[in-house]
Amino acid sequence: MNFDFIAYPLGQFLYFIYNTLAFHNYGLAIIIFTAVMKLILLPLTVKQYHSTAKMQEIQPKIQEIQKRYKNDKEKLNQEMMRIYQENKVNPAGGCLPMLLQLPIMLSLYWVIVQPLKFMLSIPVEKIYGKINESKVVIEEGLVQIFNITQGFGAEIKIVNQFDPEKASRILSLDMINKIIDIARGFKFLGMNLSLQATIDTNKLFGPEAGTYLPLLLFPIIGVITTYISSKLSMPQASQNQKTGGQTGGMANSMMYMGPLMTLIFSFQLPAGVVLYWIAGYVFQIFQQLYINNYVVMKKEVARK
Repeated sequence: MNFDFIAYPLGQFLYFIYNTLAFHNYGLAIIIFTAVMKLILLPLTVKQYHSTAKMQEIQPKIQEIQKRYKNDKEKLNQEMMRIYQENKVNPAGGCLPMLLQLPIMLSLYWVIVQPLKFMLSIPVEKIYGKINESKVVIEEGLVQIFNITQGFGAEIKIVNQFDPEKASRILSLDMINKIIDIARGFKFLGMNLSLQATIDTNKLFGPEAGTYLPLLLFPIIGVITTYISSKLSMPQASQNQKTGGQTGGMANSMMYMGPLMTLIFSFQLPAGVVLYWIAGYVFQIFQQLYINNYVVMKKEVARK
């Protein structure tokens, strides 16, 4: 599904932050942008947590009914509906807020990966070229001019190796200056966000060590923040796991799967994308601490 209608205004918002609050620093713009979006989505996050917590509360009852009526599907469904109604639980309640957030979350990712398209509003044809039905390029774009393979992070790679003289064949002077400005803004705390972390020893310990060694911070911090965020967001996982619950086992697996995927993709994608993930997980950690300390505690006090 195409979420460009969401990504374009988000891209313009990110570019506004880049030009104003972030002082033309792409890394700082990503952090501010992520913080604002997390705050906007906080009510949906809290609602999702409430629904998930209710489902966890009635899990023992559900498991008991599933064992009792495992050979009677009709009776099982009736009893399940009774429990949901008595406890005022909507089984889809935890999914609905996530479904509402999903298009925005996907759009946020594409905004970060495609700054030329969504931030600078450069036509797709000028970025990726025009290709006919036979997959033959009939009009060159930036990826052809700079000989870049299309895929994740292609636009960030264009910015990294941008050559104004080559780009002048298809872009206006104003647009060229904007890309040059973005290229400068990719420098964040002495690191180039258009590059990706690597385990290539020639780059890590050769003449380019000063460029690539600092980038290893991104996978390390990414794994740590992903793990902490996953652990905080599943406070009942340990208890469920001890009782042998299927939910606990699944939650426990996800807690380790997330950091592993972050580690793998941190070496596949530009550091700017990984910074977006890290910023998102850091703010998610603070969100979860807020939920645990205020939302959950308030609920426990109300019960007493």
